[in-house]
Amino acid sequence: SLPAKLINGGIAGLIGVTCVFPIDLAKTRLQNQQNGQRMYSSMSDCLIKTIRSEGYFGMYRGAAVNLTLVTPEKAIKLAANDFFRHHLSKDGKKLTLLREMLAGCGAGTCQVIVTTPMEMLKIQLQDAGRIAAQKKLMAAQAQLSSSSAAGAAEPAVETRTTATQITRELLRSKGIAGLYKGLGATLLRDVPFSIVYFPLFANLNKLGQKDPNVKAPFYVSFLSGCVAGSTAAVAVNPCDVIKTRLQSLQRGVNEDTYSGILDCTKKIWQKEGPMAFLKGAYCRALVIAPLFGIAQVVYFIGIAEFLLDMLPKHRA
Repeated sequence: SLPAKLINGGIAGLIGVTCVFPIDLAKTRLQNQQNGQRMYSSMSDCLIKTIRSEGYFGMYRGAAVNLTLVTPEKAIKLAANDFFRHHLSKDGKKLTLLREMLAGCGAGTCQVIVTTPMEMLKIQLQDAGRIAAQKKLMAAQAQLSSSSAAGAAEPAVETRTTATQITRELLRSKGIAGLYKGLGATLLRDVPFSIVYFPLFANLNKLGQKDPNVKAPFYVSFLSGCVAGSTAAVAVNPCDVIKTRLQSLQRGVNEDTYSGILDCTKKIWQKEGPMAFLKGAYCRALVIAPLFGIAQVVYFIGIAEFLLDMLPKHRA
């Protein structure tokens, strides 16, 4: 049932995001830093420095936005894929690979309604610590190089903003379009991701089914979700780097700004080289693998069906 699908998708998203959010924060910061202004050398270096400068909960900056919106996002993604698979199947026959890809394409297109504003707000909060740390470092360097106390730069003080403040400012200055900045880049990432992920997961999951009419064991669904998720994540990582750069409203010192997808792609290629498009790829794989593994286990076990079935019994 549709309510069960929405509940399953929501539970899966909440559990998954809570587990992997610090890695996602590291991914955003690694993708946003440009040559000459590198604050972090690796994922572990980023997390260690974040804990030292912002405390343990600094790794969860922006998590509230994700936890709030991941329920409708995952619910739409998983339910839409089922919807399209159902309507693309002919008399219950097995879907061809092309039809599986079309179903994934439809799911990826539907989810950007929620994904774009969620990612937009999350990125601002995740990257704020990196920009503040960079300013503090430059202020300290200027102070050391200054010959007189009068010329010393004052240490930068980070002004913490909330998702609500950012939302109000964007709505006031740019309207609803402000929350959908980077929509094209989000589509460019999420549609190919879903085209790769859903058919790959479905076929891997079938390998663990002894009977076509019986669900695969939970560990098969988990491993299938992990493998399919990490594969799709790495495949579309260049699009994710472009999306992250375009959706960042604040820049570090001497960092480039971009007017669109083509401008961003050109500048990254010319100034940072082709390997820059793989920034944060292993972080993204580490985020997506358990996230979708957990999602598929929850979705296929059917926690919501169990809860909904218990309601009439409890009332009786």
